[in-house]
Amino acid sequence: MRFYPTRRKVLSYAAAGCLALGLNVPARAADDIVIGASMPMTGVFAFAGIALNNAFQDYVKIVNDAGGINGRKVKYVAEDTGYKVDNSVAVFNRITSQEKVSLYYGDSTAFSKTINAELNRRGDIMLAGASFATELNDPKNFPNQFIAGPDYSEMIGILLEYIAKTKPGAKIALVNSDTEFGRDPIAPTEKRAAELGLKVVEKIATPPTSVDVSTEVLKLRRADPDYTIFHGYILAPLPEFMSQAKQLGLKTKFMGTFWSMDNAIWAKSADVADGFMGVMPYRYYFDTEGKSPMLEKIRQIRPEYQSTGYMQGFLTAMLMTEAAKRTLDAKKDLTAANMKASLNSIKDFDTGGIIGVPISIPGNTVPVGRVYQYDGANKTMKPVSDWIKIAK
Repeated sequence: MRFYPTRRKVLSYAAAGCLALGLNVPARAADDIVIGASMPMTGVFAFAGIALNNAFQDYVKIVNDAGGINGRKVKYVAEDTGYKVDNSVAVFNRITSQEKVSLYYGDSTAFSKTINAELNRRGDIMLAGASFATELNDPKNFPNQFIAGPDYSEMIGILLEYIAKTKPGAKIALVNSDTEFGRDPIAPTEKRAAELGLKVVEKIATPPTSVDVSTEVLKLRRADPDYTIFHGYILAPLPEFMSQAKQLGLKTKFMGTFWSMDNAIWAKSADVADGFMGVMPYRYYFDTEGKSPMLEKIRQIRPEYQSTGYMQGFLTAMLMTEAAKRTLDAKKDLTAANMKASLNSIKDFDTGGIIGVPISIPGNTVPVGRVYQYDGANKTMKPVSDWIKIAK
């Protein structure tokens, strides 16, 4: 699929995507189950938006090739937002005015929070998105939303579980970007660390793309933590942090959360990143451990490496359509409340290997993940823990 990064271009999978693939699929039908999306396919988050868009297109095609949901086709309609909230809201309004949308994907925490009141007013759309914000993990205040993975606090909780088991009583430093994204899990992390007998010995905040981190690295040397957990970044300034720390002889083990865990982003910093660890809610594209029919299908559809963002989008589409299927199987209307109840009925669900254990969705998240470590010599993330579930 070729992308045209125009801000107002509607990318409909049923119409544009299937035609591009040479498939004869009707552009619209009255009983289509429509997934709308505000996708950031240009701008700073384009690397993720394009991967997410590909994933939704691929999974919708898989569903439709298998006959749809209860005989109804799934239609995917997305528009680029440039990762700007006002654009995202405008896209939502435009798509929902043109289509009978039941499911929607949002591009950011800001959009998910901004559109929440409208979702609650309408009552006919269930939403998920690119955000793993802890604030969204609240069924009371965000009853029509979900996260296709653990929230940021649960992600670090998974890391803390691993640390407590690996090195009881360990000292931990927290390094976060000075943004809402970066600050998100700090208080829950401190609370959970204390419960596990771990000591938070330093907290450092930096600009999100800071390059000169020499002062912060000196703080780490004085604190001498066993583990340093980064959050609120994608890549920069993590390589510089780790490079300077290694030059000073620090023995701390560096860790990260989801958006820093894509295998491909570390290729140019492989030597520095060797040993970097972090939490991943999904299996990697190249993982051949155990049975994974969905991963095998993805590799058939797209023979080249697909990012962690693709995996998040693929699972989100899977859970959205599963919720719709369960609602229709129960002879109920596709209201937000009915679909969310169907989503919460998911227990010990097999994702086909996207996640390595059966999953349950008791609230607004899928509270499970695994710790991986980067092997710089092979430029590959490798698992160093079992799948860890956060108790709800």
